[in-house]
Amino acid sequence: MRLLVVEDDRDLNRQVVSALEEAGYAVDKAFDGEEGAFLGETEPYDCIILDMGLPKADGVSVLSGWRRAQVKTPVIILTARDRWSDKVNGFDAGADDYVTKPFHMEELLARVRALLRRTAGHATSQISVGPVVLDTRSGRVFVDGSPVKLTSHEYRLLSYLMHHTGRVVSRAELTEHLYDQDFDRDSNTIEVFVGRLRKKLAVDLIQTVRGLGYLIDAGAGGQQP
Repeated sequence: MRLLVVEDDRDLNRQVVSALEEAGYAVDKAFDGEEGAFLGETEPYDCIILDMGLPKADGVSVLSGWRRAQVKTPVIILTARDRWSDKVNGFDAGADDYVTKPFHMEELLARVRALLRRTAGHATSQISVGPVVLDTRSGRVFVDGSPVKLTSHEYRLLSYLMHHTGRVVSRAELTEHLYDQDFDRDSNTIEVFVGRLRKKLAVDLIQTVRGLGYLIDAGAGGQQP
């Protein structure tokens, strides 16, 4: 999953980005409303964390602009504790959730996980397909109850596919959502990660749809022959 953090407080921005990266997300960052508005409209994020009090363009204006441009990316707004009006204005502008400053990082991470799950149509922190279970809270993967050790990129790839179970996902889309904008992207590495995942999971989970991409079917997950 690829996220954007728009926050002008550089220390807080750094802390949030660091926590999200440690949780396994690819993260881009912006420090003012103009830069955030541009990135949010031109890059394919899975979730955006947006501060309301930004220089150059305030958060409500940025969010309203995204929604007018038909940007449907889920947005969590950050608001000051005594500014209840920010919450109201944020929701009216199209926000999906909010976190009040100061906040515990675990709360923000939990809200990000919940919003990503709801957007993809999953009700709990565990996503299961056949014998494979992806625990979004712990960042762990299990096959038939046994843990499988994955690298961060392997986990990101599996997580994205399992969040979008039942839909064919192209290599280009995977590349856009697995790496931040500073990463030297190479779509050929997707094939390598898929091959490694198939070997480690040892179940028939990830299907190749020739010419289109990859698919995890809701009924998949049998043992590989």
